[in-house]
Amino acid sequence: MAATEKSRGSTMMRVETMRPDRRMVLAGLAGVTLGGAATAMPAPAPAPAWSARVRRLTPGFDRIIPANTPIEVVAKDIQWAEGPVWVARDGGYLLFSDPPANIVRRWSRKAGVSVFLSPSGAADPDRAILREPGANGLTLDHAGALLIANSGGRSIDRVDPTSKRRTVLVDRYKGKRFNSPNDMHVARDGAIWFTDPPYGLKGEDQSPARELSVNGVYRWRAGGEAILVDGSLTRPNGIALSPDERRLYVSVSDAADPRVMVYDLGRDGMPTASRVLVSAKAWHDQGKPGLPDGMKVARDGTLVCSMPGGIMFLTPEGEPIGLIETTTPAANAAFGEGGRALYVTNNDRVLRIALRPGWQG
Repeated sequence: MAATEKSRGSTMMRVETMRPDRRMVLAGLAGVTLGGAATAMPAPAPAPAWSARVRRLTPGFDRIIPANTPIEVVAKDIQWAEGPVWVARDGGYLLFSDPPANIVRRWSRKAGVSVFLSPSGAADPDRAILREPGANGLTLDHAGALLIANSGGRSIDRVDPTSKRRTVLVDRYKGKRFNSPNDMHVARDGAIWFTDPPYGLKGEDQSPARELSVNGVYRWRAGGEAILVDGSLTRPNGIALSPDERRLYVSVSDAADPRVMVYDLGRDGMPTASRVLVSAKAWHDQGKPGLPDGMKVARDGTLVCSMPGGIMFLTPEGEPIGLIETTTPAANAAFGEGGRALYVTNNDRVLRIALRPGWQG
């Protein structure tokens, strides 16, 4: 279900009723005939309601998001909202991706939602091969150009935001095509750190189109080749550097062992040690929606990370301090408006949460 391109502005919402799917409709039939007699069926369970709220887990969270802060829905009816990035030019606007629909959309307070880039990933996708043909993670380089983790094109691309001219920066490791690049972080020196799980390929690890034997974490610099940073992770996903760039964080969206990894980086920028920063297994086993996914790191080192249950705020040591709790999986987040707001991609919609003035994300 593609997002409507005629929507404008935004709405303040706490709860919305989700549309019933086909199974709910079938379950709602008044009765069936068995042996010529009409047998009453039990009333169907009510459709689950979407909701989101801000949860304070420690007193320290008050310095980030005040109590009773409302959650605003700025876009909805998206197949799978991902990759938010705030662009400060032209009055400021948000870009976010929809990988299954192969679209990047634009939202601003003044103009609402519109299509920014279509196709966003593979130009002529083969649906027998590609599960998610579009762009996934989005970010900006130091010149302000849009960088795309092109899940369908299996590459990292640079797109001029005005002309939309696209350049493939890197699409192979040692001559073999990437699986489906997922998320990125641009370092101060311009290097692009990115993850390459198999989510974009139909069949994932068993896809016949897969050329690499690992789901890797990579670093790439202009003029060079991709360097494999870690090839041991089953499902590397979100990625970010600490403010001093001495730590690398990578989320692992493996349902069997969901977690966030942290790597200590040496002078050459490569890992010298790694460990689990936080395990999400207990939250996942409780049935909370979602897995560790996209993440951002604030200027003070606070991690803002997709977790089972929503978007979690964590200290640099991995201690939870607050949660934007959602009843559907949250995929990613981005700071916007000069650090005055957080934008969250939450399943089929995009949320905006005001941040406390003075706390710069």
